[in-house]
Amino acid sequence: MDIKTCNIIYCSPTHNSRDIALAAGSALGSEPRTIDLTRDLSDSVIAIPADEVAVIAVPVYAGRVAPFALGRLRRLRGDATPAILVVTYGNRDYEDALVELHDAMTSQGFVTVAAGAFVGEHSYSRPGMPIGEGRPDSEDVAVARRFGDRAASKLASAESVHEAAVAYVKGNRPYRSVSTPTPTAPHTLDGCVLCGTCADVCPTYAVRVTATGVETDKNLCVKCCACVKECPQKVRIFDTPYTEMLHKNFSSPREPELFF
Repeated sequence: MDIKTCNIIYCSPTHNSRDIALAAGSALGSEPRTIDLTRDLSDSVIAIPADEVAVIAVPVYAGRVAPFALGRLRRLRGDATPAILVVTYGNRDYEDALVELHDAMTSQGFVTVAAGAFVGEHSYSRPGMPIGEGRPDSEDVAVARRFGDRAASKLASAESVHEAAVAYVKGNRPYRSVSTPTPTAPHTLDGCVLCGTCADVCPTYAVRVTATGVETDKNLCVKCCACVKECPQKVRIFDTPYTEMLHKNFSSPREPELFF
């Protein structure tokens, strides 16, 4: 197959999915088209034709594709377009997220030719209680590049996209049930200088900075903790007992899982 353009598409509040997608996509063309859906609320269709390839990367929440990310992806339309799918998860488990992403993209006209699950630092990771701290690291990025290179070779040697289709993607159908989360959100300690960074990085526009402080809509917050990780003053925090539990039970490093 002759692929003209690589489209690197991601929804990535804390940059884990972005970094893996960019590394994987680097093997599929010198001038890829980058589409960042993290804060993009547009509903206009993004069409990717059959002679292009899409690298699509999203975060995992509770073993499923993050719901807000899945909503962003609904704009995509393929035409038997080859797709390389990526999920990033916080060192616990990605469970049914990868097969869910595969099913969603298949229904929107894409053909999965490769799929991978990569570890990224967990949203709840904190100093003293790390969970996947520093991931994706340099080795993860190197694996992602090799993953993209193998997918590119697979496409180049195939006569059709269906010949290149992935044989298996790990996950269960029906997907694991996820309960409705309790509305909660990070909060701001004393020392905030009202710089607005927290509002600028929030993927759901849940954070608003006023002249008197920072307000967060708990019903919009998806607990990605981008605001916590990006706060220049380190005064944005999220208190949850899950941090200690995850640190205790899921600190042993996990490795990428790839499917072709």
